[in-house]
Amino acid sequence: MPTDDPSDPIAAVTHRDPYPYYARLAAERPLYRDDALGLWVASSAAAVTAALSSDLCRVRPPAEPVPAKLLGNPAADVFGRFIRMNDGGRHGPMKQAVSVTLASIDERQVMEVSRAWARSLAASESPQEMSFKLPVYVMASLLGLPQDLLAPAAQWIGELATGLAPAATPEQVERAGAASAELSRVLQDRMGASDGSLLTTLSQQAHRAGCAGAETIVANGIGLLLQPYEATAGLIGNTLVALGRYPEIREQVRADPDRLGVVIEEVLRWDPPVQNTRRFVAQEGNVAGREMRQGDAVLVVLAAAGRDPAVFRDPERFDVERTDRRLFTFGSGVHACPGQA
Repeated sequence: MPTDDPSDPIAAVTHRDPYPYYARLAAERPLYRDDALGLWVASSAAAVTAALSSDLCRVRPPAEPVPAKLLGNPAADVFGRFIRMNDGGRHGPMKQAVSVTLASIDERQVMEVSRAWARSLAASESPQEMSFKLPVYVMASLLGLPQDLLAPAAQWIGELATGLAPAATPEQVERAGAASAELSRVLQDRMGASDGSLLTTLSQQAHRAGCAGAETIVANGIGLLLQPYEATAGLIGNTLVALGRYPEIREQVRADPDRLGVVIEEVLRWDPPVQNTRRFVAQEGNVAGREMRQGDAVLVVLAAAGRDPAVFRDPERFDVERTDRRLFTFGSGVHACPGQA
């Protein structure tokens, strides 16, 4: 590997340009054991797909369903109920309820709400602040939160996201707990409304799926606010960078705003906001052609899969016209993100 490469796939996330390194990983080391990191690393499109789809892999270590540092904190209960962080019987029914709920959203309504809040926030916030607040404002509006609670909700989600991060300090974890308690209270207060909101639909679908517990419904309402928070902010920023780098594409979008959709899809392949995720081996067996032991962890490098030369023609080229596009950012298998559309 060249000397200016990242030191490892985790360090690559903050490297100024990790993509040549990612492409070489996908081509030369599709699945390998990194003893220094103590992880398996899946980097090719085939290995990433296999790890995400394996029946042996879980989204959390079986012995630690909730991060130890959260225990005793209100955020622990919310985290433990996220469908994103559960497998098996606790995952399936609520995943169905969330999927049906998201599928019920009127695309035109989302566009109207998004445009209105984008204009409003752009007039008063920096581009960075707008990028983080916009996803929360839009989703909170769809969930039925009143306008005066949108700014507090964005602050609480920011504090929760910070506190759930692996490097969070005890003080940040404490603030995350307070934020999760406030979010739970606000959504709980909205649970009885018959207003056609996304929260009402989620509650109805959860009851139909046999997940009638208010705590679980509220937690996954919070999940709908949290999941797109950093990822959508990153996608907004990465899309702006791409439009700035390629003025001819920017002019095409200016002339025909509908072309923005294919630009965003290519950004998701070429410069995804979520570069990796993890899976944890629950029992000994074969994952992506390699024998793994119970307790092993797999770093799934989604960004490397998007640059796999075995799948993409000229993977380093930003090409909005490409016909071989596949997106890995939203995962695959039972934990594929239901909010891709």
